[in-house]
Amino acid sequence: MADLYGSRVRALDAHPQSVSPCLVCRATTARARFAVEGVAAPVVVCETCGVGRFDPMLSQGEIAAFYPDDYYGEPGVKFHPLVERAVRWIGSRHVRFLSLGLAPGSRVLDVGCGRGIVLGALADRGLEVHGVEMSAAAARGTDPRAQVRIAANLAEASYPSSYFDQVLIWHVLEHVAHPRETLDEVRRILRPGGRLVVAVPNFASRQADWSGAAWFHLDLPRHLYQFPLAALRRLLEEAGFEPISDHHFSVRQNPFGWVQSAQNRVAWLPRNGLYTLLHSRERTLPPPFDLRTRAILLAAFALLLPWGIAASMWDAYHRTGATVHVVALRKP
Repeated sequence: MADLYGSRVRALDAHPQSVSPCLVCRATTARARFAVEGVAAPVVVCETCGVGRFDPMLSQGEIAAFYPDDYYGEPGVKFHPLVERAVRWIGSRHVRFLSLGLAPGSRVLDVGCGRGIVLGALADRGLEVHGVEMSAAAARGTDPRAQVRIAANLAEASYPSSYFDQVLIWHVLEHVAHPRETLDEVRRILRPGGRLVVAVPNFASRQADWSGAAWFHLDLPRHLYQFPLAALRRLLEEAGFEPISDHHFSVRQNPFGWVQSAQNRVAWLPRNGLYTLLHSRERTLPPPFDLRTRAILLAAFALLLPWGIAASMWDAYHRTGATVHVVALRKP
């Protein structure tokens, strides 16, 4: 199994430089902030709005290479059984929020639906569920009630205009090379007044600031963009949406982000080692690390998790969550 999460990330302290126009504010001045092992382009951060991105942007071939079949796990399963059950339970719980106000039979699209955990839970609530995914390997094991299209991008899925009542982009926007074009397409296929829910890591969060290059949610090189919340809201407004709320607590994402980021700050531990350890793998394959390293990673997880939960609750109260999801309505 390839080491999908262990690419070294190095902090840079460069002077402002001229770059291609920023996705959000069109500014052409940014600082090189991170260098990623195996990737020539640095991650630069806009001096005006704080959006991070590779500059120059990576090619489609480079991006595709970051998603081998190993990235998606076995059909319908990505983590060890206990972790997988917890992920599915959490997914079913937050579906209550995602289905709020939707009448039975409403059409919901999940962009980058992956294994379709959310789609299955939404179907249980009587909704008509659709998904689009760029990889057939990712969509293996999807709930059979979900109508999934495999396409390189949302536009190529060719949905009718004003077709959906709600669109979800759940930790996907940061992975796509053209976020603005994706949002333009969402506006076309979402009915007027329809709801868009976008979740991303919050590059302006306390966790991101404390962690620096060790931040788990950087997920370099797969995350092509790093969005501060204010910049995301501006991007949504310019794309024809009205943000109505943002939410700063994720029991699945934020506490684990504190724990893994803290471990990443320890130079002699493998980067994102705990996350790698929790992934499923074929029984014939050996564990990813030696026994001592596995014991340290798991013991640190147990010790740090209460702190991570408390820190995430503090962040949510002060509206600086490590990940955020924004609810927006399509303007007429």
